[in-house]
Amino acid sequence: MAVRIELSGDVLDIRLSWWQKALGLMRDIHVPLAQISDVEVIEKPLAIVHRAGIKIGLRLPWLYFVARTIRLDEAFVVRRGMSALSFHVAGEGVLSRVLVTTPEAERLAERLRES
Repeated sequence: MAVRIELSGDVLDIRLSWWQKALGLMRDIHVPLAQISDVEVIEKPLAIVHRAGIKIGLRLPWLYFVARTIRLDEAFVVRRGMSALSFHVAGEGVLSRVLVTTPEAERLAERLRES
């Protein structure tokens, strides 16, 4: 998976590769740390993605998602076999939840909870 997650200063950046942006109909995600809450690690993120309702973007059921819900309030960059970082976003935009798989989910969750 070609997603990069960077935690620097007061911002969490989720940077997608060009093909994830094109096929997933998404942009990079930039969230100020002050707007992040309810941070957790999800062991089986695909189950949550499947319950989320209609999605737009790249969808390979039970394998890989780079998609958002039709209301655009949830973003998923998720693949099978990997834990995911989940967090809620409080802010002026539409986005309210992000779920992204990463081998560093536990470490990132700890850092986000501390900040």
